[in-house]
Amino acid sequence: MRIVGLTGGISSGKSTVSNLFKSHGIPIVDADIVARDALKKGSGGWKKVVAAFGEEILLDNGEVNRPKLGQIVFSDPDKRQFLNRLLAPYISSGIFWEILKLWLKGYKVIVLDVPLLFEAKMNKFTKPIIVVWVDPEQQIQRLMARDKSSEEDARNRINAQMPLDVKRSKADIVIDNTGSLDDLNQHFQKVLLEVSKPLTWTQFWLSRQGAFIILTSVTSGVLLRIKAFNNTS
Repeated sequence: MRIVGLTGGISSGKSTVSNLFKSHGIPIVDADIVARDALKKGSGGWKKVVAAFGEEILLDNGEVNRPKLGQIVFSDPDKRQFLNRLLAPYISSGIFWEILKLWLKGYKVIVLDVPLLFEAKMNKFTKPIIVVWVDPEQQIQRLMARDKSSEEDARNRINAQMPLDVKRSKADIVIDNTGSLDDLNQHFQKVLLEVSKPLTWTQFWLSRQGAFIILTSVTSGVLLRIKAFNNTS
């Protein structure tokens, strides 16, 4: 299986690229969705976060008020790191099970969409790594337009993440999203060809098909040895 790492920054266009992969039949494991599940009422992550931040972060129905929690952690780096540490085990296990389900279905290429790909050290398990990049000032303007937020709030949220220029330096593939949607589509088509190329031998043997071949070969070898032993007995 080829696990493609996809990351970027807030309002860089990562979600648009993720949806383009979906539209071409490549499944996505979305860390944001896994994180939302980890915060569902009554879950282990929910209990840890409520115990740490208090019941004032809850809505009337008991679910976490995500915007309110976001305001708390985006303005305080220590609290943000603390929240990440609380949820990291639940998010990691959730991502693992999503990947396993896709492996069992026989997919050979999946995309792991993780905003904190480098920060969470998940880049060690992905190849290639794709970073959706945009000019920092353009990123601020897009975020302000999207969320109707102030420039200060937009800068705080962007500064809470690893700079896109740093992520770009760590990438195997960079998608420049400073242009139009048509420009982005043209970049994406080239990337799609790259990630859809035949698997390497290592990736093939780690796929379900490769594992089945190995299991079949081992089983056949064992049966032949048993048969040979019985014939000589």
